[in-house]
Amino acid sequence: MSTAILTGQPVPGSSIEGDLRSLGFDVKVAAHTSDAETLLAQVPGEDRVAVVDARFVGHVHALRLGLTDPRFPLAAIPGAVTAQPAARGQLVRALARENSAGGATAVAVDSLPDRVVTALDADGAEVRRPDLGSLVAAVPADPQARNEIRQAVSAVDDEAVRLKSAVKARDGFFTTFFISPYSRYLARWCARRGLTPNQVTTASLLTALIAAGCAATGTRAGFVAAGVLLIASFVLDCTDGQLARYSLQYSTLGAWLDATFDRAKEYAYYAGLALGAARGGDDVWALALGAMILQTCRHVVDFSFNEANHDASANTSPTAALSDKLDSVGWTVWVRRMIVLPIGERWAMIAVLTAVTTPRLTFYVLLVGCALAAGYTTAGRVLRSVTRKARRTDRAAEALADLADSGPLSALLVRAGAGRLRLPAAVAAALAALLVVVPALVWGAAWATVGCAVLSVLASAAAVARPLKGALDWLVPPFFRAAEYVTVLVLAAEADVNGALPAAFGLVAAVAYHHYDTVYRIRGDAGAPPAWLVRAIGGHEGRTLLVVVLATVLSASQFTVALTVLAVAVALLVLVESIRFWVASHLGGAPAVHDEGETA
Repeated sequence: MSTAILTGQPVPGSSIEGDLRSLGFDVKVAAHTSDAETLLAQVPGEDRVAVVDARFVGHVHALRLGLTDPRFPLAAIPGAVTAQPAARGQLVRALARENSAGGATAVAVDSLPDRVVTALDADGAEVRRPDLGSLVAAVPADPQARNEIRQAVSAVDDEAVRLKSAVKARDGFFTTFFISPYSRYLARWCARRGLTPNQVTTASLLTALIAAGCAATGTRAGFVAAGVLLIASFVLDCTDGQLARYSLQYSTLGAWLDATFDRAKEYAYYAGLALGAARGGDDVWALALGAMILQTCRHVVDFSFNEANHDASANTSPTAALSDKLDSVGWTVWVRRMIVLPIGERWAMIAVLTAVTTPRLTFYVLLVGCALAAGYTTAGRVLRSVTRKARRTDRAAEALADLADSGPLSALLVRAGAGRLRLPAAVAAALAALLVVVPALVWGAAWATVGCAVLSVLASAAAVARPLKGALDWLVPPFFRAAEYVTVLVLAAEADVNGALPAAFGLVAAVAYHHYDTVYRIRGDAGAPPAWLVRAIGGHEGRTLLVVVLATVLSASQFTVALTVLAVAVALLVLVESIRFWVASHLGGAPAVHDEGETA
């Protein structure tokens, strides 16, 4: 429940009370500032409260943006201020101070809510002021000013602005020009029927899973249906975010569902294509797993780089300056966004290729395209990192350490003095990756590979022995991800028995989910997954060593069973803990967030 306290004398003909009620507020009128303080004290502590000047004139959507966004404890627009329960005390203190300082006569002179906001600023409170753009929000001082402001309100279409703002300001070419022009209207249709973003997100997931099922039939009709449904799923994927922005329905659970379901949809579709190809006698599981590994590693590069530079100071780079200069040339913006093969372009390409070609060709094109995109983005970030003068913070180092996903073996070796190797973290991580991937490629499942995997664990420990604050230390998590995933792929392919690669696909999918979950917890300021979970699933180095040992000591068929059991065990542990955490965060009133999602 939300309560709005109107301050000052009501203005004849004003629609402010009706506007606030349309936004879900219970409206109370305070003729004097002392009355406002009394009414504020009567509002239940678990309710949102707003203080609004009775003379306010503006668009309803301006009020909506300023007073109903769940992401911010304190927010304000001219003539109105709001506080969620967590920030109620700050609002009460500011109002009490203004009440005692200004007295009841001050209400007739200026706006009490605006003075309260000034007091909050003086207290150091973080007050969100949304960008209203062409929307109007003002407190006129006299009838002439009121008429002029009303004319300004009439000159701007409130609904058109709201609909336009529902679309992400920065998105890919395909999404911007082929999806958003109509998906925004679908978002409004959903809002008017009471649908929530989480319901649309779930519908998108179900549509993608049906698409994967169609692809798994292995028939041309199934492939065509799969392509059409994949595009439909992407339309719904755009709609859920636009619905969230249109109706300001943000939540912790919604951000997590939107992010994780995107990954689940794409990787489930890869599995469907592989199953469909198998029905036609073509085994493309290695390609499907390779596509999932490449895409996951691309995301880890994005996440790690962004976290490393989230709050870096003195963050200057000639490469970044060149990028900004290129962005000033209109057409280069779209070319550069398309080069990185963002989700819209990627899904459109997969859908079309599925419908008109074969799964094998679809994966070939996808792998080549993603590899080129990964090379382009990673090279640019490496150049930025080595040319910028930046000081990274303890928060960034901690985030990178969490993303590294080091387990008990690394922790034991660090305590034993692995840091004395004195290798740069990125070099040690690259060495760790080479020490396990190259032997797996050369010798396969052999004791020599096991020995190299042990040395890889030592190098992994050396990489995380010191805080990850170096210029290229953000490469440590991607190196670890590539080492683990590629090792599983190589050894499963080398087993050369039915079921080995699908089991490896399941294991990598389960581990990748854990890594994505870690990212979204960090983004939500919730910290890394609990230490017991990281220990239970072994950390990246423990799992990699275990897979190498199992491949060496077991027969090919036994190794397949072991991979399956390991995949199920990891999936159960990480899914149960992840679902428990995010549902508890949602029910526990965690701050609402909205993840704009990754363009890649």
